[in-house]
Amino acid sequence: MKVITDEKIIDEVLSRGVENIYPNKEEFKKVLMSGKKIKLYCGYDPTAKSLHIGNAISINKLGKFQELGHEVIFLVGDFTGMIGDPTDKTAARKKLTRKEALENSTNYQKQASPFLKFDGENAVKVLYNSEWSDRLTFKDLIEISSNFTVQQMIQRDMFQQRLKEEKPIYLHEFLYPLAQGYDSVAMDVDLEIGGNDQTFNMLCGRDLMKAIKRKEKFVLTMKLLADETGKKMGKTEGNIINLDETPENMFGQVMAWSDGLIISGFELCTNVSMDEINKVKESLKNPDNNPRDLKIKLAHEITKINHGEKKAKEAEENFINTFQKKEIPEEMEEIVCKKEEMLSDVLVKSKILSSKGEYRRLVLGNAVHDLIKGENITDQNLKILENLTLKIGKKRFVKIIIK
Repeated sequence: MKVITDEKIIDEVLSRGVENIYPNKEEFKKVLMSGKKIKLYCGYDPTAKSLHIGNAISINKLGKFQELGHEVIFLVGDFTGMIGDPTDKTAARKKLTRKEALENSTNYQKQASPFLKFDGENAVKVLYNSEWSDRLTFKDLIEISSNFTVQQMIQRDMFQQRLKEEKPIYLHEFLYPLAQGYDSVAMDVDLEIGGNDQTFNMLCGRDLMKAIKRKEKFVLTMKLLADETGKKMGKTEGNIINLDETPENMFGQVMAWSDGLIISGFELCTNVSMDEINKVKESLKNPDNNPRDLKIKLAHEITKINHGEKKAKEAEENFINTFQKKEIPEEMEEIVCKKEEMLSDVLVKSKILSSKGEYRRLVLGNAVHDLIKGENITDQNLKILENLTLKIGKKRFVKIIIK
């Protein structure tokens, strides 16, 4: 496949959703404009059975480089997943076994296939970093680690936080950036893509490439999905969307996002043109326009990418029938809670219900309805793991928001 050097296309690839390019955008653009075919990758640790929409942001960017004709690697971190990335963690991650890592990643290629071509001309390669990391000796590890200092590692924000809180920092957590960095060396790549929260780890790989290969490795960091206040979408916020969700659930979960995620969602999670997105921005400034209508378009576009136009249309119709024809209010009472609180406790504490006994009776009578998933809640001991929009009884509507 011939490498595309159209400057307009390259400029969009290097700007849309991109926060930074190391060492700089201008130098990297020259390489792409030269017609050289580069090798690039992004890694995905199999910490769950499904990839999520945050992963899809970088996967979609990989797809744009594949369309330009470059060699793309989809790396499954079955080795690094066993260590656990400490980035942004105030406590050590639970370590995975190799079996757990491989089982979790079983459907990753299928989930990434709406964005990447895994067969035909210029197919994306799927690699596992255990292929080379399993072969490293203790001598190799000492040699690799000699390129970094303890000061570099300990200065990271989450480690400083743990020191203040007198929480343990395990030695294997220091080794994670080295293991990720060595992936770049083993694959001899020209570019690594990842979220801006991965900057430290990716730059460690750049340092290793210089030290071991005497070669420049570019690093492209992507913006994270966040609202206008900087609040990020994530598992702790309860608003993450897994790529294996049904079309109806995916559509409904996007509709549950705050209005502040609309612009960020269009830019990072869809292929809608930037001209169209600028029109959406202007539309949001007009108080006569309802943000819900723009969010419906966003939900449709995200669902379409992952499930196709037909399923997206059906999900949209299902949502409209559920919300509009049943006269569900646009504004409803909001309750803030902590993740993993019992739903019954939250409803009683906020005086939505008088007692846990009332909650049990309503659940047994199929009178507590999850409007996002379109199903009744049947678990009397349900723990809140994500934001919920509920219909309780015939007339009461409430949003449960994790903080």
